[in-house]
Amino acid sequence: MISTAHRDAPGDVLPAPMIPQLDRTALFADLDGTLAPIEATPQAVGPNASRRRLIDALTRALSGRFAVVSGRSLADIDRVFENRVAAVAAVHGLVRRNAERKLFATAVGEGALTAALDTLRAFAANHAGLLVEDKGSAIALHYRQSPASEPASRTLARHLAADLALEVQEGDMVVELRVPGPDKGDAINAFMAESPFAGYVPVFLGDDFTDESGFEAAQALGGFGVIVGARRPTLAKYALADVAAARTWLQRAVDAAR
Repeated sequence: MISTAHRDAPGDVLPAPMIPQLDRTALFADLDGTLAPIEATPQAVGPNASRRRLIDALTRALSGRFAVVSGRSLADIDRVFENRVAAVAAVHGLVRRNAERKLFATAVGEGALTAALDTLRAFAANHAGLLVEDKGSAIALHYRQSPASEPASRTLARHLAADLALEVQEGDMVVELRVPGPDKGDAINAFMAESPFAGYVPVFLGDDFTDESGFEAAQALGGFGVIVGARRPTLAKYALADVAAARTWLQRAVDAAR
């Protein structure tokens, strides 16, 4: 459960974060809207040469204390980052791979997700522009290309969650059904209890409502959250304007560490 305490009001201007000292930092970052621009479909985001160089430089400067914490599936994160990032929390924390590439996954209720998947696919077939994404532990209904379908999509998701004992995960132009289990904040807590992250200051960059639990976890452990973009309110203490600003900030941290 995400706390609403100390949440900034809509329109509040947050300061930009100082450049972190990477030799003291454990870095966590979302993917879409943070390290990569949001595209019309998830598959439109792919490997990128400049992002690859940045990730490699961050991994070296942080001595492996870098993890991607995303709502995407593990396979899709590995596709985008060309399997270069060892520590990953996928499906909003339901699947986690640690720095030694040991995998932890929440048990999936196959019957409930199968029923939800069938219903969502039938719904999408009757609404042009909707995209159903099966993540294994969750199912996403994207309406970015059909904004008018948002109310019906969210209503259907809530009904299915109630009927099938699933959880609703709302995001930017997407609503998901997922099995109950860890969120992004829980994933960050788990990473911070392990090598090589333990004992360092956690910093989490994210852009969406699903990242709020991560901001809360980082701050509870003595670090801070950075929201990328204009979405408010937020528990993050700092803000960067967009993906380009986030990548520039990270590159400046790498340069300062040299």
